[in-house]
Amino acid sequence: MGSQGGFYQSKEFLDLVKSIGEARSKAEEDRIVLNEIETLKRRISEPDIPKRKMKEYIIRLVYIEMLGHDASFGYIHAVKMTHDDSLLVKRTGYLAVTLFLNEDHDLIILIVNTIQKDLKSDNYLVVCAALNAVCKLINEETIPAVLPQVMELLAHPKEAVRKKAIMALHRFYQKSPSSVSHLVSNFRKRLCDNDPGVMGATLCPLFELIARDVNSYKDLVISFVSILKQVAERRLSKAYDCHQMPAPFIQIKLLKILALLGSGDKQASENMYTVVGDIFRKCDSSSNIGNAVLYECICCVSSIYPNPKLLESAADVISRFLKSDSHNLKYMGIDALGRLIKISPEIAEQHQLAVIDCLEDPDDTLKRKTFELLYKMTKSTNVEVIVDRMIDYMISISDNHYKTEIASRCVELAEQFAPSNQWFIQTMNRVFEHAGDLVNIKVAHSLMRLIAEGFGEDDDNADSKLRSSAVESYLRILGEPKLPSVFLQVICWVLGEYGTADGMFSASDITGKLCDVAEAYSNDETVKAYATTALMKIYAFEIAARRKVDMLPECQSLMEELLASHSTDLQQRAYELQAVIGLDAHAVECIMPSDASCEDIEVDRDLSFLNDYIQEAIEKGAQPYIPESERSGMLNISNFRNQDHHEASSHGLRFEAYELPKPAVQSRIPQALIASTEIVPVPEPMYPRESYQTTMPSIPSDAGSAELKLRLEGVQKKWGRPTYTPATSTSNSTSQKTVNGTSQGDGASTVSSMCETYDSRKPQVEVSHEKQKLAASLFGGSSKTEKRPATGHKAAKASSHMVEKSHVPKSSMEVASDKATSAQQPPDLLDLGEPTATSTALQLDPFKQLEGLLDTTEVASAVNGAPAASISPDIMALYVDTAAGIHNKNDADLLSGLSNPSVTNMPGTTAMPQVTQSSSKRPNPKDSLEKDALVRQMGVNPSSQNPNLFKDLLG
Repeated sequence: MGSQGGFYQSKEFLDLVKSIGEARSKAEEDRIVLNEIETLKRRISEPDIPKRKMKEYIIRLVYIEMLGHDASFGYIHAVKMTHDDSLLVKRTGYLAVTLFLNEDHDLIILIVNTIQKDLKSDNYLVVCAALNAVCKLINEETIPAVLPQVMELLAHPKEAVRKKAIMALHRFYQKSPSSVSHLVSNFRKRLCDNDPGVMGATLCPLFELIARDVNSYKDLVISFVSILKQVAERRLSKAYDCHQMPAPFIQIKLLKILALLGSGDKQASENMYTVVGDIFRKCDSSSNIGNAVLYECICCVSSIYPNPKLLESAADVISRFLKSDSHNLKYMGIDALGRLIKISPEIAEQHQLAVIDCLEDPDDTLKRKTFELLYKMTKSTNVEVIVDRMIDYMISISDNHYKTEIASRCVELAEQFAPSNQWFIQTMNRVFEHAGDLVNIKVAHSLMRLIAEGFGEDDDNADSKLRSSAVESYLRILGEPKLPSVFLQVICWVLGEYGTADGMFSASDITGKLCDVAEAYSNDETVKAYATTALMKIYAFEIAARRKVDMLPECQSLMEELLASHSTDLQQRAYELQAVIGLDAHAVECIMPSDASCEDIEVDRDLSFLNDYIQEAIEKGAQPYIPESERSGMLNISNFRNQDHHEASSHGLRFEAYELPKPAVQSRIPQALIASTEIVPVPEPMYPRESYQTTMPSIPSDAGSAELKLRLEGVQKKWGRPTYTPATSTSNSTSQKTVNGTSQGDGASTVSSMCETYDSRKPQVEVSHEKQKLAASLFGGSSKTEKRPATGHKAAKASSHMVEKSHVPKSSMEVASDKATSAQQPPDLLDLGEPTATSTALQLDPFKQLEGLLDTTEVASAVNGAPAASISPDIMALYVDTAAGIHNKNDADLLSGLSNPSVTNMPGTTAMPQVTQSSSKRPNPKDSLEKDALVRQMGVNPSSQNPNLFKDLLG
């Protein structure tokens, strides 16, 4: 067959298999496989390869992958084979891709469409091949692509297709339960399928569903019991039998499901008793599969509500298992017995000798399983035998991990069921002596606590005998040449606590032994530390008992050695020992009480014992303690700490502004002005903006100084383009009101209210000296910024000497006249305050307005938010022609005429669009801009060109 190419394979492929099987080393095998890889790389890339040859190449690639070598260069050819129309080639391709690829491979996307097409094929063999690939290759993301086709296949006429469809849905549920949660009812329907194979496949997903939610499937108990009864009565086809057992795997799965449904439910369990009893009677124990069914019956009986007859039947089966010569059956019997003793402990007593015999078996696996059972079976009557066996086995094995586990169990059993103190101490000594440092340190601490607390009874005499027995045994064990470190720690602690408690041994004997231990184990600092502390306890107890303390020479040399030790722990213990020896009896009794190792220590967190000392120090003039939160400057420090913590926790850039600086000089605004501040609500603008607040110190005006000064206090240095905000006010009004965040005098808008800021998005240009003087005189900034929820205009402040001169409110024209005539005051050139974003200043440049680059029509359009025609008004003609008329009008009429020329018809003026104010107190940006342009055309010093006209205009 080999020479002819058996199974339609070439002789070359069969020779490859034969040569690999005859290879004598891994290197020779690798050489053969690498040569094969090079051959396949060359041949698989050839054009027009016959399908039969390509199928063989793919199978050889699978063989190479099985040997642990990379064959990824042929994956794409396997994927192409799944697209072939030939059934044999397609199935080979599906087999290869399921072995080559995983569900997250990049080539999966190329197979999904093919799977979708093949799931709709008329050939059920193609459908089965596609369903096999679905179970292996479809991931959570591609489940929705094939789920509808899989659901349709649940009603396929072929039972093999329905079975594989159930398996695919089960796989979907395992990968993504939420994707098929609405399809769970289909599993219930398929439970009644006519084909036992489909029904058996449905049991697997139902078992997982029941394990997650038992109560939702209680109604299926009768159905499961009926199916199990039919299977046990051999009503299924003989094709499902295995070693003459009727459908054993279906029985096992059904028993597992019934164990879940009957746990703690008496009513559901009563429905199961009959069928489980029938299986116990009818099941054949001569085959392994029959014993497997019996073992599952025992597990089911141990899970459901107990039934005496079933427990008796289970005990008989366990007895047969334990008496068998097969190690496998003995292992099953030990495991089954461990399950039943939780329900009926007397069953274990019947098989105790058989279990002990299992410990003599050379099978190590059986021994370990038996020790697990012995641990559960232990009582006060058998603890000595079981623990001795466990210790003997611990001594014989070399597995450190399992030796540690056995040592821990021996200690636990000895603590719970020790028949006598003497046996307990001997058992602990054997465990620590043979287990060595593998014993968990917690076991040593538990032993020390047990010796200190006793057996929990009020019999002090029994506890004293326990401690005396421990001291005596430990003194004898110290003669051993080598002891584990953990055991030595326990010995030193016990000798220090109770070495001289009963008076059987003197302090010199105990201290001599401890010094020998410290000297013999000089490399173990932990043991030396325990020995030093034990010495300190013994000397402390002797001093407290008012007995003379004679330190042995070896103890003195040990102390001198420890005082110069490089270990700070040993140094500290040595200094403590030296200090304790020098104290009196009362002090030692207070700090080192006898037999107080398990006493609770009360911690005084408030340090109330220092109250008298603190009170005395305060009476002598000491300063009282100030909490950290109330100390000067600590609040800011805590803020910095929080900020640092926030910066450390964030991984991105922070764009919020820095904290505002504290004012250098206190504001001098009178309380009367602050009290009379009136807040008018302003609607929130519809565009994003920022509100800033700056506290500017007020600088008193100096009339005799003509020197220009820069005021840079409070200047905010921020990222972004610079902004310009004048900050000086020379208003003489003493009764200013703040409307919309803008300072006004008697309801009229201040000249500089709407022109404090300009568009911060435009670069700052070089400003001439005259412009700086003009800006400082006309748009003097305020000394304080009033922050409002909707806007952030600055309030103008009157000069201190002008406030003293006049207490009568002035009109807006008088305020403007005072500004124009006070040229001798030193202006603030670059009082750069905090920029304020407003709805009108974002689009206008005040310097262009001053220079006549922007006409009033643009101003009006900027304010109203609508475009306007370009009209150039003659503002000088407006003022010249109407000077006499304006002189006799009040300030409100003048402002109304300036802002609304259509109402006040004056000869020589140019008509401008009307700017309507929503409120008489709201600032008028057009009014401010017109006055700015007027003064700009009149020159830097308006009074020098036409003082009479200026006086007439400004009243």
